Amino acid sequence: MHSSKRQLQIQELFAANEFLDINDLCGKLSASRSSLRRDLIELEKRGLLRRVHGGAISLRTRDDVLDFNKLAVSCHEEKARIGRLAATLIDDGQTIILGGGSTAVEVARNLVSRPVQVITNSIPVAQVFWDCKQVEVTLTGGYLYPRLGIQLGPICERMLHGVAADALVMGIRGITALGLSDSNTLIVGSIRKMIEASRKVIVVADRTKFGRDGMMHVADLKELDVVVSDSGLAPEYQELLKDNGLTCILA
Repeated sequence: MHSSKRQLQIQELFAANEFLDINDLCGKLSASRSSLRRDLIELEKRGLLRRVHGGAISLRTRDDVLDFNKLAVSCHEEKARIGRLAATLIDDGQTIILGGGSTAVEVARNLVSRPVQVITNSIPVAQVFWDCKQVEVTLTGGYLYPRLGIQLGPICERMLHGVAADALVMGIRGITALGLSDSNTLIVGSIRKMIEASRKVIVVADRTKFGRDGMMHVADLKELDVVVSDSGLAPEYQELLKDNGLTCILA
């Protein structure tokens, strides 16, 4: 395939994905890594993407899925209720990992007066504790992802590999019978490390996250322990969670 045609196909793939993994591109486009690297370099020169470890991210705004400021105002009342309830599941003195996302920030807001240790890859979560003397905060480090304000990539994953936490509180893009999913392999990598480092996994997700199936599988439902959602969650999804042995709590 000629390089111009490959580059056009890469741009088409970016219409549905904000991050593209170079290994996935090799399979989808039947091209070598060296050829794809040259294509990505050319597209980067044209201002269409930025190359990062393992692939590239689009510099064109696709939608609101990966924009923290826009996510924060979506279903805000439901997220605030979820945050208050999820915080009650954390005991004083525990070490918890707080993932990225607007719902995790609502959990953080309800922990500011609690004596807990927080590990996070989220700058918005860390900012909640800016003036807080009760909470010890450790940032993972890593590549700072634009618009979402979360740290990702190898540095983040290596740090998470070396920690142990009592609980993980995390948001997610999609939940179906197949499990959790997201649209970005960088995000998936960090979430997997968070799950592996935690003795208990608590997912915080409003009802709009159910029935969505992102591009990348993150975890099976049976890897989770608790899901905190809002009172508008459809009964079939409540049953799905319970059938998989999860505790489902509605705020």
